[in-house]
Amino acid sequence: MNYQQSKKAQFLLQSEIRNMSIECDDVNGINLAQGICDLPLEKVLSDKAREAMEAGENHYTRYDGIDILREEIAKKARDFNRINAAPHNIVVSGGATGALYSACFALFNPGDEIILFEPYYGYHEYTLMSLDLVPVYAALTPPDWKFNIDELQNLVTKKTKAILICTPSNPTGKIFSAEELDMLGDFCVKNNLIALTDEIYEYITFDGLQHISPASREKFNGRVVTVSGYSKTFSITGWRLGYCIADDEIVKWIGNASDLIYVCAPAPLQYGVACAIRDIPQSFYTSLKEQYQRKRDILCSTLSGLGLTPYIPKGAYYILADISSVPGKNGKDRAMYILAKTGVGVVPGEAFLRSGGGGIARFCFAKDYSVIEQACERLLKLK
Repeated sequence: MNYQQSKKAQFLLQSEIRNMSIECDDVNGINLAQGICDLPLEKVLSDKAREAMEAGENHYTRYDGIDILREEIAKKARDFNRINAAPHNIVVSGGATGALYSACFALFNPGDEIILFEPYYGYHEYTLMSLDLVPVYAALTPPDWKFNIDELQNLVTKKTKAILICTPSNPTGKIFSAEELDMLGDFCVKNNLIALTDEIYEYITFDGLQHISPASREKFNGRVVTVSGYSKTFSITGWRLGYCIADDEIVKWIGNASDLIYVCAPAPLQYGVACAIRDIPQSFYTSLKEQYQRKRDILCSTLSGLGLTPYIPKGAYYILADISSVPGKNGKDRAMYILAKTGVGVVPGEAFLRSGGGGIARFCFAKDYSVIEQACERLLKLK
């Protein structure tokens, strides 16, 4: 047959994150490219998911998630995020990526423009493009990854419908401050925009900083769709459980979209996560921050010692570092040189920037201490 790829799919390439993971696997290397999160599973998750399976909870659930999970997410949203949410404001979907896709599917039309901060997470860009939405890029300036509100305003047209805020950010590790969020809230109200947020790394913050949910700031005047999940917090990226929080007026639209695209999230896994939210003590989250900060510091110290100057992240578990001194014509060449020389896989900066990314790379530190230490030893071969 004369097969032809659909026009929508033609722009979709295998993500550079996955490409480098495959290249790393081929040489049996250490994968600091993909945020795989290979940390131990909390026992309550596996126990409660298994109990649910054995009790027969293996069928379709409500399109928006089981009652206990939505109740626990709503309670957590009120207590942790300071978002006034009820269970009916929650839609559980196929990961945070699925929740974002469902929200965009439900709220926007082809040709609508969505402002996307750059450096960006590639799946955010692809999500918009797959729905025939138009990403409009707003630069964040290192080392603190600041935005310029006047430049942001200049991007607005009659087609602009929303802005996407990732905090803590993948890949920069930026945590948007209260002052920055209030500025963005005024910006959204002035221009009648929706704020889409990705807060999947909300529990992973460093140096005493706290995550602030945009929806908790009055300046946004309720025009926020909050997207998050427990994939990163509980190291269950393969469970594909995410959610969004939205106002009464639009939450059903998002739920209908998720129902069409995903039907429902995996039933027994929903029970496992609900019980984990309820039962895991606060000390877990404190320890999570401390462990990741220690890993960040170990890897940043090694990179600095090699002259690969890191931009110290304030949250999430990625480091952008300057690799311009590494041999190669572009970021991919340099990433492949690092892999060949050291057996450590990283992501070239072109995965996060439309231009100018050839001199940086992203390093993921969501690994066991022993793996981080081994990666650092291997990276010393770059000396």
